[in-house]
Amino acid sequence: MSVEFTRAIVGMSGKVWRSRFVTAMKTYAAAHRVITAVVLALAVFGGYRAYTALTSTAGETQYVTAAAAKGTIVVSITGSGQVSVLNQVDVKPKVSGDVVYVGVKNGQEVRQGALIAQLDTSDAVKAVSDAQVSLDQANLTLEKMKGLTTDEGTIRGDRQKAADELAKSYDSGFNAVSNAFLDLPGIVTGLYDLMYASSFGTAGQWNIDYYVNGVQNALGQYSSEAYAFRNGADAAYRAAREAYDKNFSDYKAASRFSDNQAIESMIDQTYDTTKLIAEAVKSANNLIQFYKDRLTEYNVKPNALADTYLSQLSAYTGKTNTHLSNLLSIRDTIRSNKETIINTGFNLSDQKIQVAKAENTLADAKQKLAECSIRAPFTGVIAKVDVQKGDTVSSGAAVATIITAQHIAKITLNEVDAAKVKLGQKVTLTFDAVPDASAVGEVTDIDTLGTVSQGVVSYAVEIAFSAGDARIKPGMSVSAAIVTGVKQDVLTVPVSAVKFRGDASYVEVFDGTVPSVANGQSFPSAVPPREQAVETGISNDTETEIVSGLKEGDLVVVREISPATSQTQSAQGVGGIKIPGIGGGGR
Repeated sequence: MSVEFTRAIVGMSGKVWRSRFVTAMKTYAAAHRVITAVVLALAVFGGYRAYTALTSTAGETQYVTAAAAKGTIVVSITGSGQVSVLNQVDVKPKVSGDVVYVGVKNGQEVRQGALIAQLDTSDAVKAVSDAQVSLDQANLTLEKMKGLTTDEGTIRGDRQKAADELAKSYDSGFNAVSNAFLDLPGIVTGLYDLMYASSFGTAGQWNIDYYVNGVQNALGQYSSEAYAFRNGADAAYRAAREAYDKNFSDYKAASRFSDNQAIESMIDQTYDTTKLIAEAVKSANNLIQFYKDRLTEYNVKPNALADTYLSQLSAYTGKTNTHLSNLLSIRDTIRSNKETIINTGFNLSDQKIQVAKAENTLADAKQKLAECSIRAPFTGVIAKVDVQKGDTVSSGAAVATIITAQHIAKITLNEVDAAKVKLGQKVTLTFDAVPDASAVGEVTDIDTLGTVSQGVVSYAVEIAFSAGDARIKPGMSVSAAIVTGVKQDVLTVPVSAVKFRGDASYVEVFDGTVPSVANGQSFPSAVPPREQAVETGISNDTETEIVSGLKEGDLVVVREISPATSQTQSAQGVGGIKIPGIGGGGR
């Protein structure tokens, strides 16, 4: 502010000061309209920045999603070359064989698809028949694994069989637990009596203490070994009793209709409890046997009850061992049946693969059978016939030469792309010299032998097309897009949505409701998406086919924007604001 303004308010106080201060401010604001407007703008801007800072989601990752949708995917291979000066093509078979029929002669006009020559088909027909049998067998095996209904009845699938066996094993498991609890209460009670009762006539003295005193009296001295056996038996019983009480309470609350997880837990719990009881029986047996052995060693006759108790403990050992064996067996059976169900799923998937392989083998066999019939690739005139009936021809050798009114384009492809190209595939052609012209043709020939140049193998491909535009001349440069695959009405997602980990593919999806945003716009989420495994099919530069793992309308993540990226862009957008007359500011 100016010096005059400052002097105007010095020395004033109270209401006069406030009144004159307001008047002075109005006067100053009127005299300095630009600066006042700037200060007010800064105040508004500061408030806005404070509000956006409090409500900002800049700290959260932004996601862009797209919906899986049904559509058509076209996969193509591109190459470049020239329009051929010549308009004749050698007709070459794709397979080798003996010529059994020649259907044309020199000068004969033929239409596209006309039979030029026929090779012996006996081997090809047998290959088709064998492939069909293999496919039928593979399908039958798959149907048996899935389960099927015949006139004689229903055959359960492998998965259903495994599920039935698992259900039986849970029933058997509950039976094993029930049988165990027919004996365990008596064993626990009997074990308590022979350890903590006063069976030897000494009032208030536990039996386990009687055994210790008997040993010490026979020895005439303190026996730490006797106390070790005594304390071990006591600790083992208390651990067994605690587990038994909890286990028995849980058993009474359960039933045969409890869920599988509850029954499986009950089996494990009962096995562990029985093992503790068996250990307590063994510890009690060790104590009594030690008492008997020491007294016999010092020529002191043991109490006859000791033998009775040892016989009783032997019976307990037999029962607990039987229950342990049964419980362990049923537990292993359940686990084995669960693994069988899992393996059945893998086996089904493997058999589906075998069916697919058999289908491919059959398709290849049919293709080779069709290739035994050598046909005209387009309409034209036969200029030369190179074979006659009885000749043996090899794949790639010319059987005839055909002259066509159509144009021929020759392009070059690398070995990877050439392997995907087949005769008869449709092609779209464009011309550098005539940008607004295009033509549609088809592949008529593919080099059998490649050309090597500087270590790179390439193959020439010939494409026949009708040029309706007189501007298209021989020798012109041409670009070709060969359609190698088309799938209609398939589920697709953008290529950027599919990610890979090794051989496995997956997409990222959100569980729950996703905010409604315009297509291509992002939204924030503090909770990251989860990975969803998918099986993919064909793919082009923009879309990928989803065979399984998603359904139409599912939203998948196609782009992820990290907080750091958002903040950097935001800072670039607001940084460096300059206000005339105000110092400072970012640079």
